[in-house]
Amino acid sequence: MEYRTGLGYDIHRLEEGLGLTLGGVEIPHHKGCVAHSDGDVILHALCDAILGALALGDIGKHFPDTDDEYLGISSLILLERVMQMVRQKGWRFVNADIMLLLQKPKIQPYVQTMRENIAAVIPCPTDRISIKATTTEGLGPIGHEEGVSAFATVLLERE
Repeated sequence: MEYRTGLGYDIHRLEEGLGLTLGGVEIPHHKGCVAHSDGDVILHALCDAILGALALGDIGKHFPDTDDEYLGISSLILLERVMQMVRQKGWRFVNADIMLLLQKPKIQPYVQTMRENIAAVIPCPTDRISIKATTTEGLGPIGHEEGVSAFATVLLERE
């Protein structure tokens, strides 16, 4: 079997009065992501990891923030399009491990729904999607609630 790994990262600034969408879940909070799309750092990092595993560039190459087609778009749609590329290239998704860095709010009540959202789009069993979260203990822009970021790693195998 042939395997490929990928690493993805995304970060967005948080501002008052905007929506906060993570893993395809709208999370009630007084701050949300400044972004051209929905600003879902979990899904953006995941898309970048998948694209990177196949050496297809990054999310900005395929879905540029200068294109109004992607203005406010759900990142679940972007993930769906990335997975179409995976299948067209003859690869299959194996698993993903995602780490969210966010001071507030706590996301544990939403993690299972996030995993289910991602697994439905890929598609794969939910136990192949890991989502963890951590704070930065009040340090830096994330710790001061100025931003949110995520890392993702993926494993793909040749079909």
